[in-house]
Amino acid sequence: MANRMDHVVEEILNRRRVGERILVAVAGPPATGKSTFSEALLKALNGRDGHTLEACVVPMDGFHLDNAQLDHLGVRQHKGAPSTFDFDGFRCLLERVRNTRVPIYYPVFDRARDTAIAGAGVVTPETEVVVVEGNYLMLDEEPWTSLAPLFDLEIFLGAPMASLESRLIRRWLDHGYDLAGAKRRARSNDVPNAMLVLNKARASDRALIFFAGDDLDPNF
Repeated sequence: MANRMDHVVEEILNRRRVGERILVAVAGPPATGKSTFSEALLKALNGRDGHTLEACVVPMDGFHLDNAQLDHLGVRQHKGAPSTFDFDGFRCLLERVRNTRVPIYYPVFDRARDTAIAGAGVVTPETEVVVVEGNYLMLDEEPWTSLAPLFDLEIFLGAPMASLESRLIRRWLDHGYDLAGAKRRARSNDVPNAMLVLNKARASDRALIFFAGDDLDPNF
């Protein structure tokens, strides 16, 4: 992954402007290793040529609607689909991050508790690069397409659908489901969401596209 990550870092550095903050989108289906990639990018930016480049990761998952709201709407079984996120709140956060240099707090999703924790993350005034990670950042559907102007660089991580399905089933097995239950959970919601992201990715002249092999190495 070293050469690929070096290329990404160079692309980011080429977009640097004095006094301006850079926003980088890391998009792709669930289970492609977006979080792993984003954390590796963060380390690469912070350690570039011995110079500390202030960077942080802002995950979209903090804007999951709460389970109580999903129950009220009757869509909890579709949690993770585009319509189950607070899109307006997420976009407002990105606009604030792009345009202001005060501490900006944002929610972080706690998977163990299956809920978002308000104010758990912060973008400090010193932050130069914000890596935004989420499934639908490059989705070619409204209202998600309106995010495009907010990003300086977009990275899309793709993978074979069969590999993604296997990993999505494994996630539910790791949460204590038996094999039948894990397959049912993955195929009823996660797999359709993954297919949507793969099939409806927005074209972009600012995008880098990386596609993993069948082994789906999370560090690709």
